[in-house]
Amino acid sequence: MPAGSQKLTAARKEEIVDACAQLYETMPFKKITLGVIGEKTSFTRTSIYNYFRTKEEIFLALLEREYRAWNADLEKLAEKTLAETQFPRAFAALLEKRGSMLKLLSMNLYDMEAGSRLENLVSFKRAYRDSLLAVAHCLKKHCPFINDEGAQQFIYAFFPFLFGVYPYAEASEKQRRAMAVAGVPYRKFSVTDLTASVTEQLILSLKAGGVSGKNENS
Repeated sequence: MPAGSQKLTAARKEEIVDACAQLYETMPFKKITLGVIGEKTSFTRTSIYNYFRTKEEIFLALLEREYRAWNADLEKLAEKTLAETQFPRAFAALLEKRGSMLKLLSMNLYDMEAGSRLENLVSFKRAYRDSLLAVAHCLKKHCPFINDEGAQQFIYAFFPFLFGVYPYAEASEKQRRAMAVAGVPYRKFSVTDLTASVTEQLILSLKAGGVSGKNENS
């Protein structure tokens, strides 16, 4: 494919994903259709099929974009010089900007993956892999007592946490009313607050568990 055609294809895909992202800010996943997305772009619904087969593929592309943006922020954080005590909140603050990523993970990941072609899923999984590497790099840079094993332990605990942080940070009015009636205490926490607390506790646990020392590959 000529370079100009590749750039045009990439630009059109980006326009479609941008439209999807805008809609997802105010509409639930199940109500966003290819037709609705098409109305927000310069394409017809039929034209969108030239780039994405399903709405799930568009959402998966959005999630991949969110992961890549997070990865870039993580690499920038790894270049900074922070004290061990400063790292958890700086690390957590990066996720405050990734609301769409956290929302998609907690609510729609299974549907997106099930409704996407393998090639799209592989592309997303590469971005996910890069996130694992970026988190490990950032963690070991700012907490040098953590070795490769410790970084893996952190990842195994932290990435599942990402699937649940959004509902805790973004409870709807209906959910808050239900909790009040059910007698469930509600306290507002931001994504940064929740993530910083978990990150700090994981790091302290790793430190106490004796995963410090030189990396095996050093």
